[in-house]
Amino acid sequence: MRTHLDCLPCFLKMAISGIRAACPDQEEIHETVIKHWAAGFAAADLNESPPSLAGRLFRETKQYVGDVDIFKTQKEEANARVLELLTEVKAKVLGSDNPLLAAMSVSIIGNYMDCAVMGEYDWETELENLEHGLDIKVFEKLMDNIRSHKSLLILGDNAGEIGLDTILTGLLREEGVNVTYAVRGKNILNDATMLDAKIVGMTDLCEVITSGVDTPGTVLDRCNSKFRTLLDDSPVVLSKGQGNFEALWGVRPDVFYAFKVKCPVVADVTGHPVKTSLLCQE
Repeated sequence: MRTHLDCLPCFLKMAISGIRAACPDQEEIHETVIKHWAAGFAAADLNESPPSLAGRLFRETKQYVGDVDIFKTQKEEANARVLELLTEVKAKVLGSDNPLLAAMSVSIIGNYMDCAVMGEYDWETELENLEHGLDIKVFEKLMDNIRSHKSLLILGDNAGEIGLDTILTGLLREEGVNVTYAVRGKNILNDATMLDAKIVGMTDLCEVITSGVDTPGTVLDRCNSKFRTLLDDSPVVLSKGQGNFEALWGVRPDVFYAFKVKCPVVADVTGHPVKTSLLCQE
């Protein structure tokens, strides 16, 4: 998916939030970083995907702030809150008419834990009434493929969200499915890394690997060779989150996508309104 003009204000919002958290009360650095991003917009090729462009600008930001985990606090808080609720949410999923469908719904609701939209959506309230508005035909096609191949590669997205993904992963493992879960290679926004996978217990459920990317989405030319081989060889791929959607839509037509539509740009691309829990395939 190409970068749209409406993506640029969203990038600046993330940059300002991140730089203020990383360098509190250092207005000169804040100004320098934002001016650098603005210059980057002027030179940008908007055919580049949003995660690729944002990832590059965040890499360049390190010259001003160092190699710090800018959204470390938000990630820790999201993981901790999910772990507090996990037993209760899992019981609700298991008590539903279709636990796998409910687990998928929970997993998608967790995609609201996104530093770009924090405060705009209440994921905990949505968990009170699990959505069953997913495209059942797409869900059944996904499950048929998973059960046929007994294999699934999940491309993870955010911290916190990865904790809710353990419910779906656990249910699939109980069916004998070989699940592999991929996380980011380096800290970027509040995206999940290997550390987050260990904290929420994903590493106890399945094999967890790193894609190697330092971008807020699975940008293929930033992935390591081991992951690229696995991606190419995986018969079923479930891409979690809007960032992965933005990076892969138009590039990997075989992928299933599961995420919350969180901005008008993606709403226009998908034809589904903001706040939709979307399970789709290109």
